[in-house]
Amino acid sequence: MKKKASYQFSVFQRSELLNFDEYIPTYSTITDQQISKGVNYASGAAGIRDETGSHLGGRISLDMQLHNHCTTVSRIFKLQQNKTFTNGYLHKCIYLVNIGSNDYINNYLKPTYYPTSHIYTTVKYAKVLVRQYSKQLKTLYDLGGRKIVVFGLGPIGCTPAEISNFGIDGESCVEAINDAVKQFNGNLKSLVDKLNSNNQDAKFTFINLTSIALQRPGLGLSNGPCCEVRADGQCIKNTDICPVRALSLYYDGFHPTEIANTIIATTSFYSVSPMDASPYDISHLIRL
Repeated sequence: MKKKASYQFSVFQRSELLNFDEYIPTYSTITDQQISKGVNYASGAAGIRDETGSHLGGRISLDMQLHNHCTTVSRIFKLQQNKTFTNGYLHKCIYLVNIGSNDYINNYLKPTYYPTSHIYTTVKYAKVLVRQYSKQLKTLYDLGGRKIVVFGLGPIGCTPAEISNFGIDGESCVEAINDAVKQFNGNLKSLVDKLNSNNQDAKFTFINLTSIALQRPGLGLSNGPCCEVRADGQCIKNTDICPVRALSLYYDGFHPTEIANTIIATTSFYSVSPMDASPYDISHLIRL
């Protein structure tokens, strides 16, 4: 399989599935020699909305990540000195966009810090988020992106931190949160279909993380965190962690373990069910 550059607006868990020998370098450290292989723009706690995660400190929102990508594109044009070649090159690259969880975890579900849950119902918030996301994905297209993988949200209501925060009332997860996630995912799937319809040379595809997670519910793995967590869901410093992390889905209150990431990444690449990826999985996309 011929290698293609990958521009990541998220951390794609298994770069080796794209036939890369190393993880994609970050934007802050990328060199001119590396830039044609791809760039990782990811930023912890960042979201679709600029204010998302601001209570945690510095982060790079999706709008700013796109600004950084614009700078990258300009650098590639300057290096290649050939507009036709560079445009064709950008059209062949794979773009991975996995964002939105923090717009719930570190925004809508934090009413002490953010007003969004007081302003919007979950239905309206999902529409507002996807409307902004639509403009951002169109910007990526305008910057030369054609093969664009858009990840939906996973079942946030099943994370240990949200279960601890909200309770489950006899259920296995916080269903009100998962219902909000479903509204976002449904709108996002429709957006991907619309972007493909309106841009005949584009190949957007939607990865349904909730389907992947719920159709393969841990294979008997523990849903509890692998460490003792603080109020913000992070591990408490210098406390013991579980001896076999491969038996747990979550490392802390929010973040999946390596085995969970492997399941997600592998199924995103080679879908098992038609519900996992639409219109095609990543292995199909890279061959187009």
